[in-house]
Amino acid sequence: MVVEAHLGGNIPDTRKIIQERVKTLGFVLLFSEQFEGVCDGFVGVMERNRVKRFKRICVFCGSSSGNRTVFSDAALDLGNELVKRKINLVYGGGSAGLMGLIAKTVFDGGCHVLGVIPTALMPLEICGKPVGDVKKVADMHERKAEMARQSDAFIALPGGYGTMEELLEMITWSQLGIHDKPVGLLNVDGYYNSLLALFDNSVVEGFIKPAARHIVVSAPTAQELILKMEEYIPLHEQVAPRQSWEVERLEYTANVDSSDNQT
Repeated sequence: MVVEAHLGGNIPDTRKIIQERVKTLGFVLLFSEQFEGVCDGFVGVMERNRVKRFKRICVFCGSSSGNRTVFSDAALDLGNELVKRKINLVYGGGSAGLMGLIAKTVFDGGCHVLGVIPTALMPLEICGKPVGDVKKVADMHERKAEMARQSDAFIALPGGYGTMEELLEMITWSQLGIHDKPVGLLNVDGYYNSLLALFDNSVVEGFIKPAARHIVVSAPTAQELILKMEEYIPLHEQVAPRQSWEVERLEYTANVDSSDNQT
C-alpha cells in the first residue's frame, strides 16, 4: 500500500514498472562493463601519449651496494622505471655499487646515460669501460653544478655522506630559489626514515618552514616516487628570485637544450 500510494497506481502497475526498470538496469550494467573497458583503453592511450615532464633525471647514489640486496633491487627498479618512461639518466659517473647498477640498467634499456665525475675520482670509481658518456670536471662543486644544469629533477637512492650531501644541496638550492625542480627521496625499506624525521623535527623546532618541508618528495617505490614528482608544485616562498642569482657562475640554466637529449 505504501508503494501504491507513492507511485500513484495499483500493484500490477507497480510490478510492471519494476520489471521494466530491472530490464533497463541489466542493460546499463552490461553497457557499464563494456564502457569501463573502453575507458581503460582510452586512459592507457592518453597515458602513453601525454607529454613527459622529465627528459633527464639526476640520480644520486652510492658507489657501494650496501649490505642488503634490497638496495640493489631498488636501483634496478628505478633504472627500469626510467627506461619504461624513456627518461635519460644523469649520475655521478662511477661504475661500481648502486651507481654502476642503475647506469648499466638505463644504458642497456636504450636510454642516454651521462656521468659527471671529477678527474681525481676516475681511477677510483670507474672500473673498465665507462657506461654511456662521461664528462670530466675539475672538482665536486663543478660536478654538482653540471649535474643540476643537465637535469629536470633529482632522485636520491640510499647512500652515504656524498649522496646525502648532494641531496641536501639540491634541497637548499630549491629553498633559495636557484631552481624549482622536484627533489625526490627513494626511501627504500625505510632507509631514510630518520632523515625525514629530522626534517619534521626541524619544522617543529622552527628551523624549517612548513611549506619548505614539502620540497622533499619521498616514496618507497620508484614508480610512486616519479608519479609524485610529476605532480610536484613548489609551495615555499623562495629566499631570493631565481633571476637574482648569478646563474652563469653557478652553471645552471632553467632549460637544457633539447638537442642534448638523446633516447
